[in-house]
This record gives sequence, C-alpha cells and structure tokens, in this order.
Amino acid sequence: METIKLQNLSIGYQTKHGVRVVASNINGDIRSGELTCLLGSNGIGKSTLLRTLSAFQPLTGGEIFIENSEITTYTDKEQSKRIGVVLTEKPDVRNMTVRELVSLGRSPYTGFWGTYSKEDLQVVDESIALVGIESLKKRMVHTLSDGERQKVMIAKALAQQTPVIYLDEPTAFLDYPSKVEILQLLRRISHNAGKIIFLSTHDVELALQLADTIWLMTHDEGVVIGSPQQLAQQGALGRFIEKDGIVFDPKTMAIKVTKSE
Repeated sequence: METIKLQNLSIGYQTKHGVRVVASNINGDIRSGELTCLLGSNGIGKSTLLRTLSAFQPLTGGEIFIENSEITTYTDKEQSKRIGVVLTEKPDVRNMTVRELVSLGRSPYTGFWGTYSKEDLQVVDESIALVGIESLKKRMVHTLSDGERQKVMIAKALAQQTPVIYLDEPTAFLDYPSKVEILQLLRRISHNAGKIIFLSTHDVELALQLADTIWLMTHDEGVVIGSPQQLAQQGALGRFIEKDGIVFDPKTMAIKVTKSE
C-alpha cells in the first residue's frame, strides 16, 4: 500500500517579518485506497497544508515522503508524475473543449512539443469515462455548470496518472446533490483505482459519512487522525463541531441545530 508519510512537518508562509508558522509537529500517513478528508475551522491552515504537500510552497520544517523518497529530492517533472492537484479556483477557460482541457493532464509525458500519442489520447478518454462525463467531451468548458466543471478537473487530474491527487475544497461552489456526487465519485476512485486522495472540505456531515479517514486540524490538539468513528469516540469531533446551538451525537454521528426560542 502506497503512503505519504509526514514526519514532524511544520508549515507556514513567508512574511516581511520572516516565516510565520501555521502548524507544526504534524505526523501521519495518508494511505492509498482510502478517501481522506481534511477538516478544520477557517484560517487553521488547511490550504497551507495542501499547498505544502503539493510542493507549491516550501515546508518550514520536518519531512514529507512520497514513495519512500523525500519530496524535495524530486524534480518538478518527477513531482508532476506523482502529484495531481485540483484547486478551488474555477478554471477561466475559453475556446477549449472538455476533451482538450482533460488532455492537458498529459503534459508531463508529452515532451517539449506537446504532441499526444495514441496512448495519451486513450488515457484521456479513459479518464473522462471514469468520471462519467463522456456526453460532455465536445462541450466548451465555459458553458458547463460548476459541478460539471469540477468533474472535468478531476478527469484532468486522473489523466495525469499520478498515484496522489490533492483537492482543495472540491465541493465549495456546488449545490448539495452535486457535493454528494463529487465526494462519492472521489471515494469510488480512491477505492477502485487505489489512489491516494486527500481533500479539504467544510462539508463536515458528508465527510463523516463518506471519508475513510479524517485529518482534523485544531488549535489545541494539532492534527488529530482517525476514522470518523474513532474521532467521535475520542471526543475530538465533538470539540470541533459543538458550538452555541450545535450539538453532535457521537453514537449516530448526527449534527443537530437547536432552535432558539
């Protein structure tokens, strides 16, 4: 089973006064074949962690291992063959079809001229089929709904054929049925394709139902890792979820809002 291993990881960003550490002493494994969801309050550092894991920004301490090698030992091209990333921002794409956008996932393999082989195009079509958007192949990207566009970006990441896919708030702009559909799709891909899929989300209730593993970022306890049931029994989820007017039942995993009179 492929894993990403974090050892004493410290994350943060550069300011004019120096490095500001957001979180430190993060230890844990992200396993393949599982859907792993990252939860935490706004400003806790979820996006910073994802950007650091994706090598978009440098870590401030510790180590990240992918396939038993430290992430900084890989070249950019080697990283692009191991890590696929789907960001929150909507792609501002004009005059490009769905198939053309998904085919950009093959760029780590196409060489300087970007020429697609028969095998490259086969991978593109297989990725489109896996996400279930064959009917959209010839559509222009800018005409798609938010949910359709998110599926296209996931297909693009799949076409990259990386063992790891990170997603930053993949359900942020979607209606509830589309949120469910995207998370079910990602769970199915992680289980069936054996990929490492690690995503941040504010959709706590869906994460508790669909995630195999939860990474919960907190101010007081750091990063707490376990199955939803384990974190519920330990009380970590209750401490995170319960605020004025919000009650969490660790037995049923239900979140209830109390009515103020």
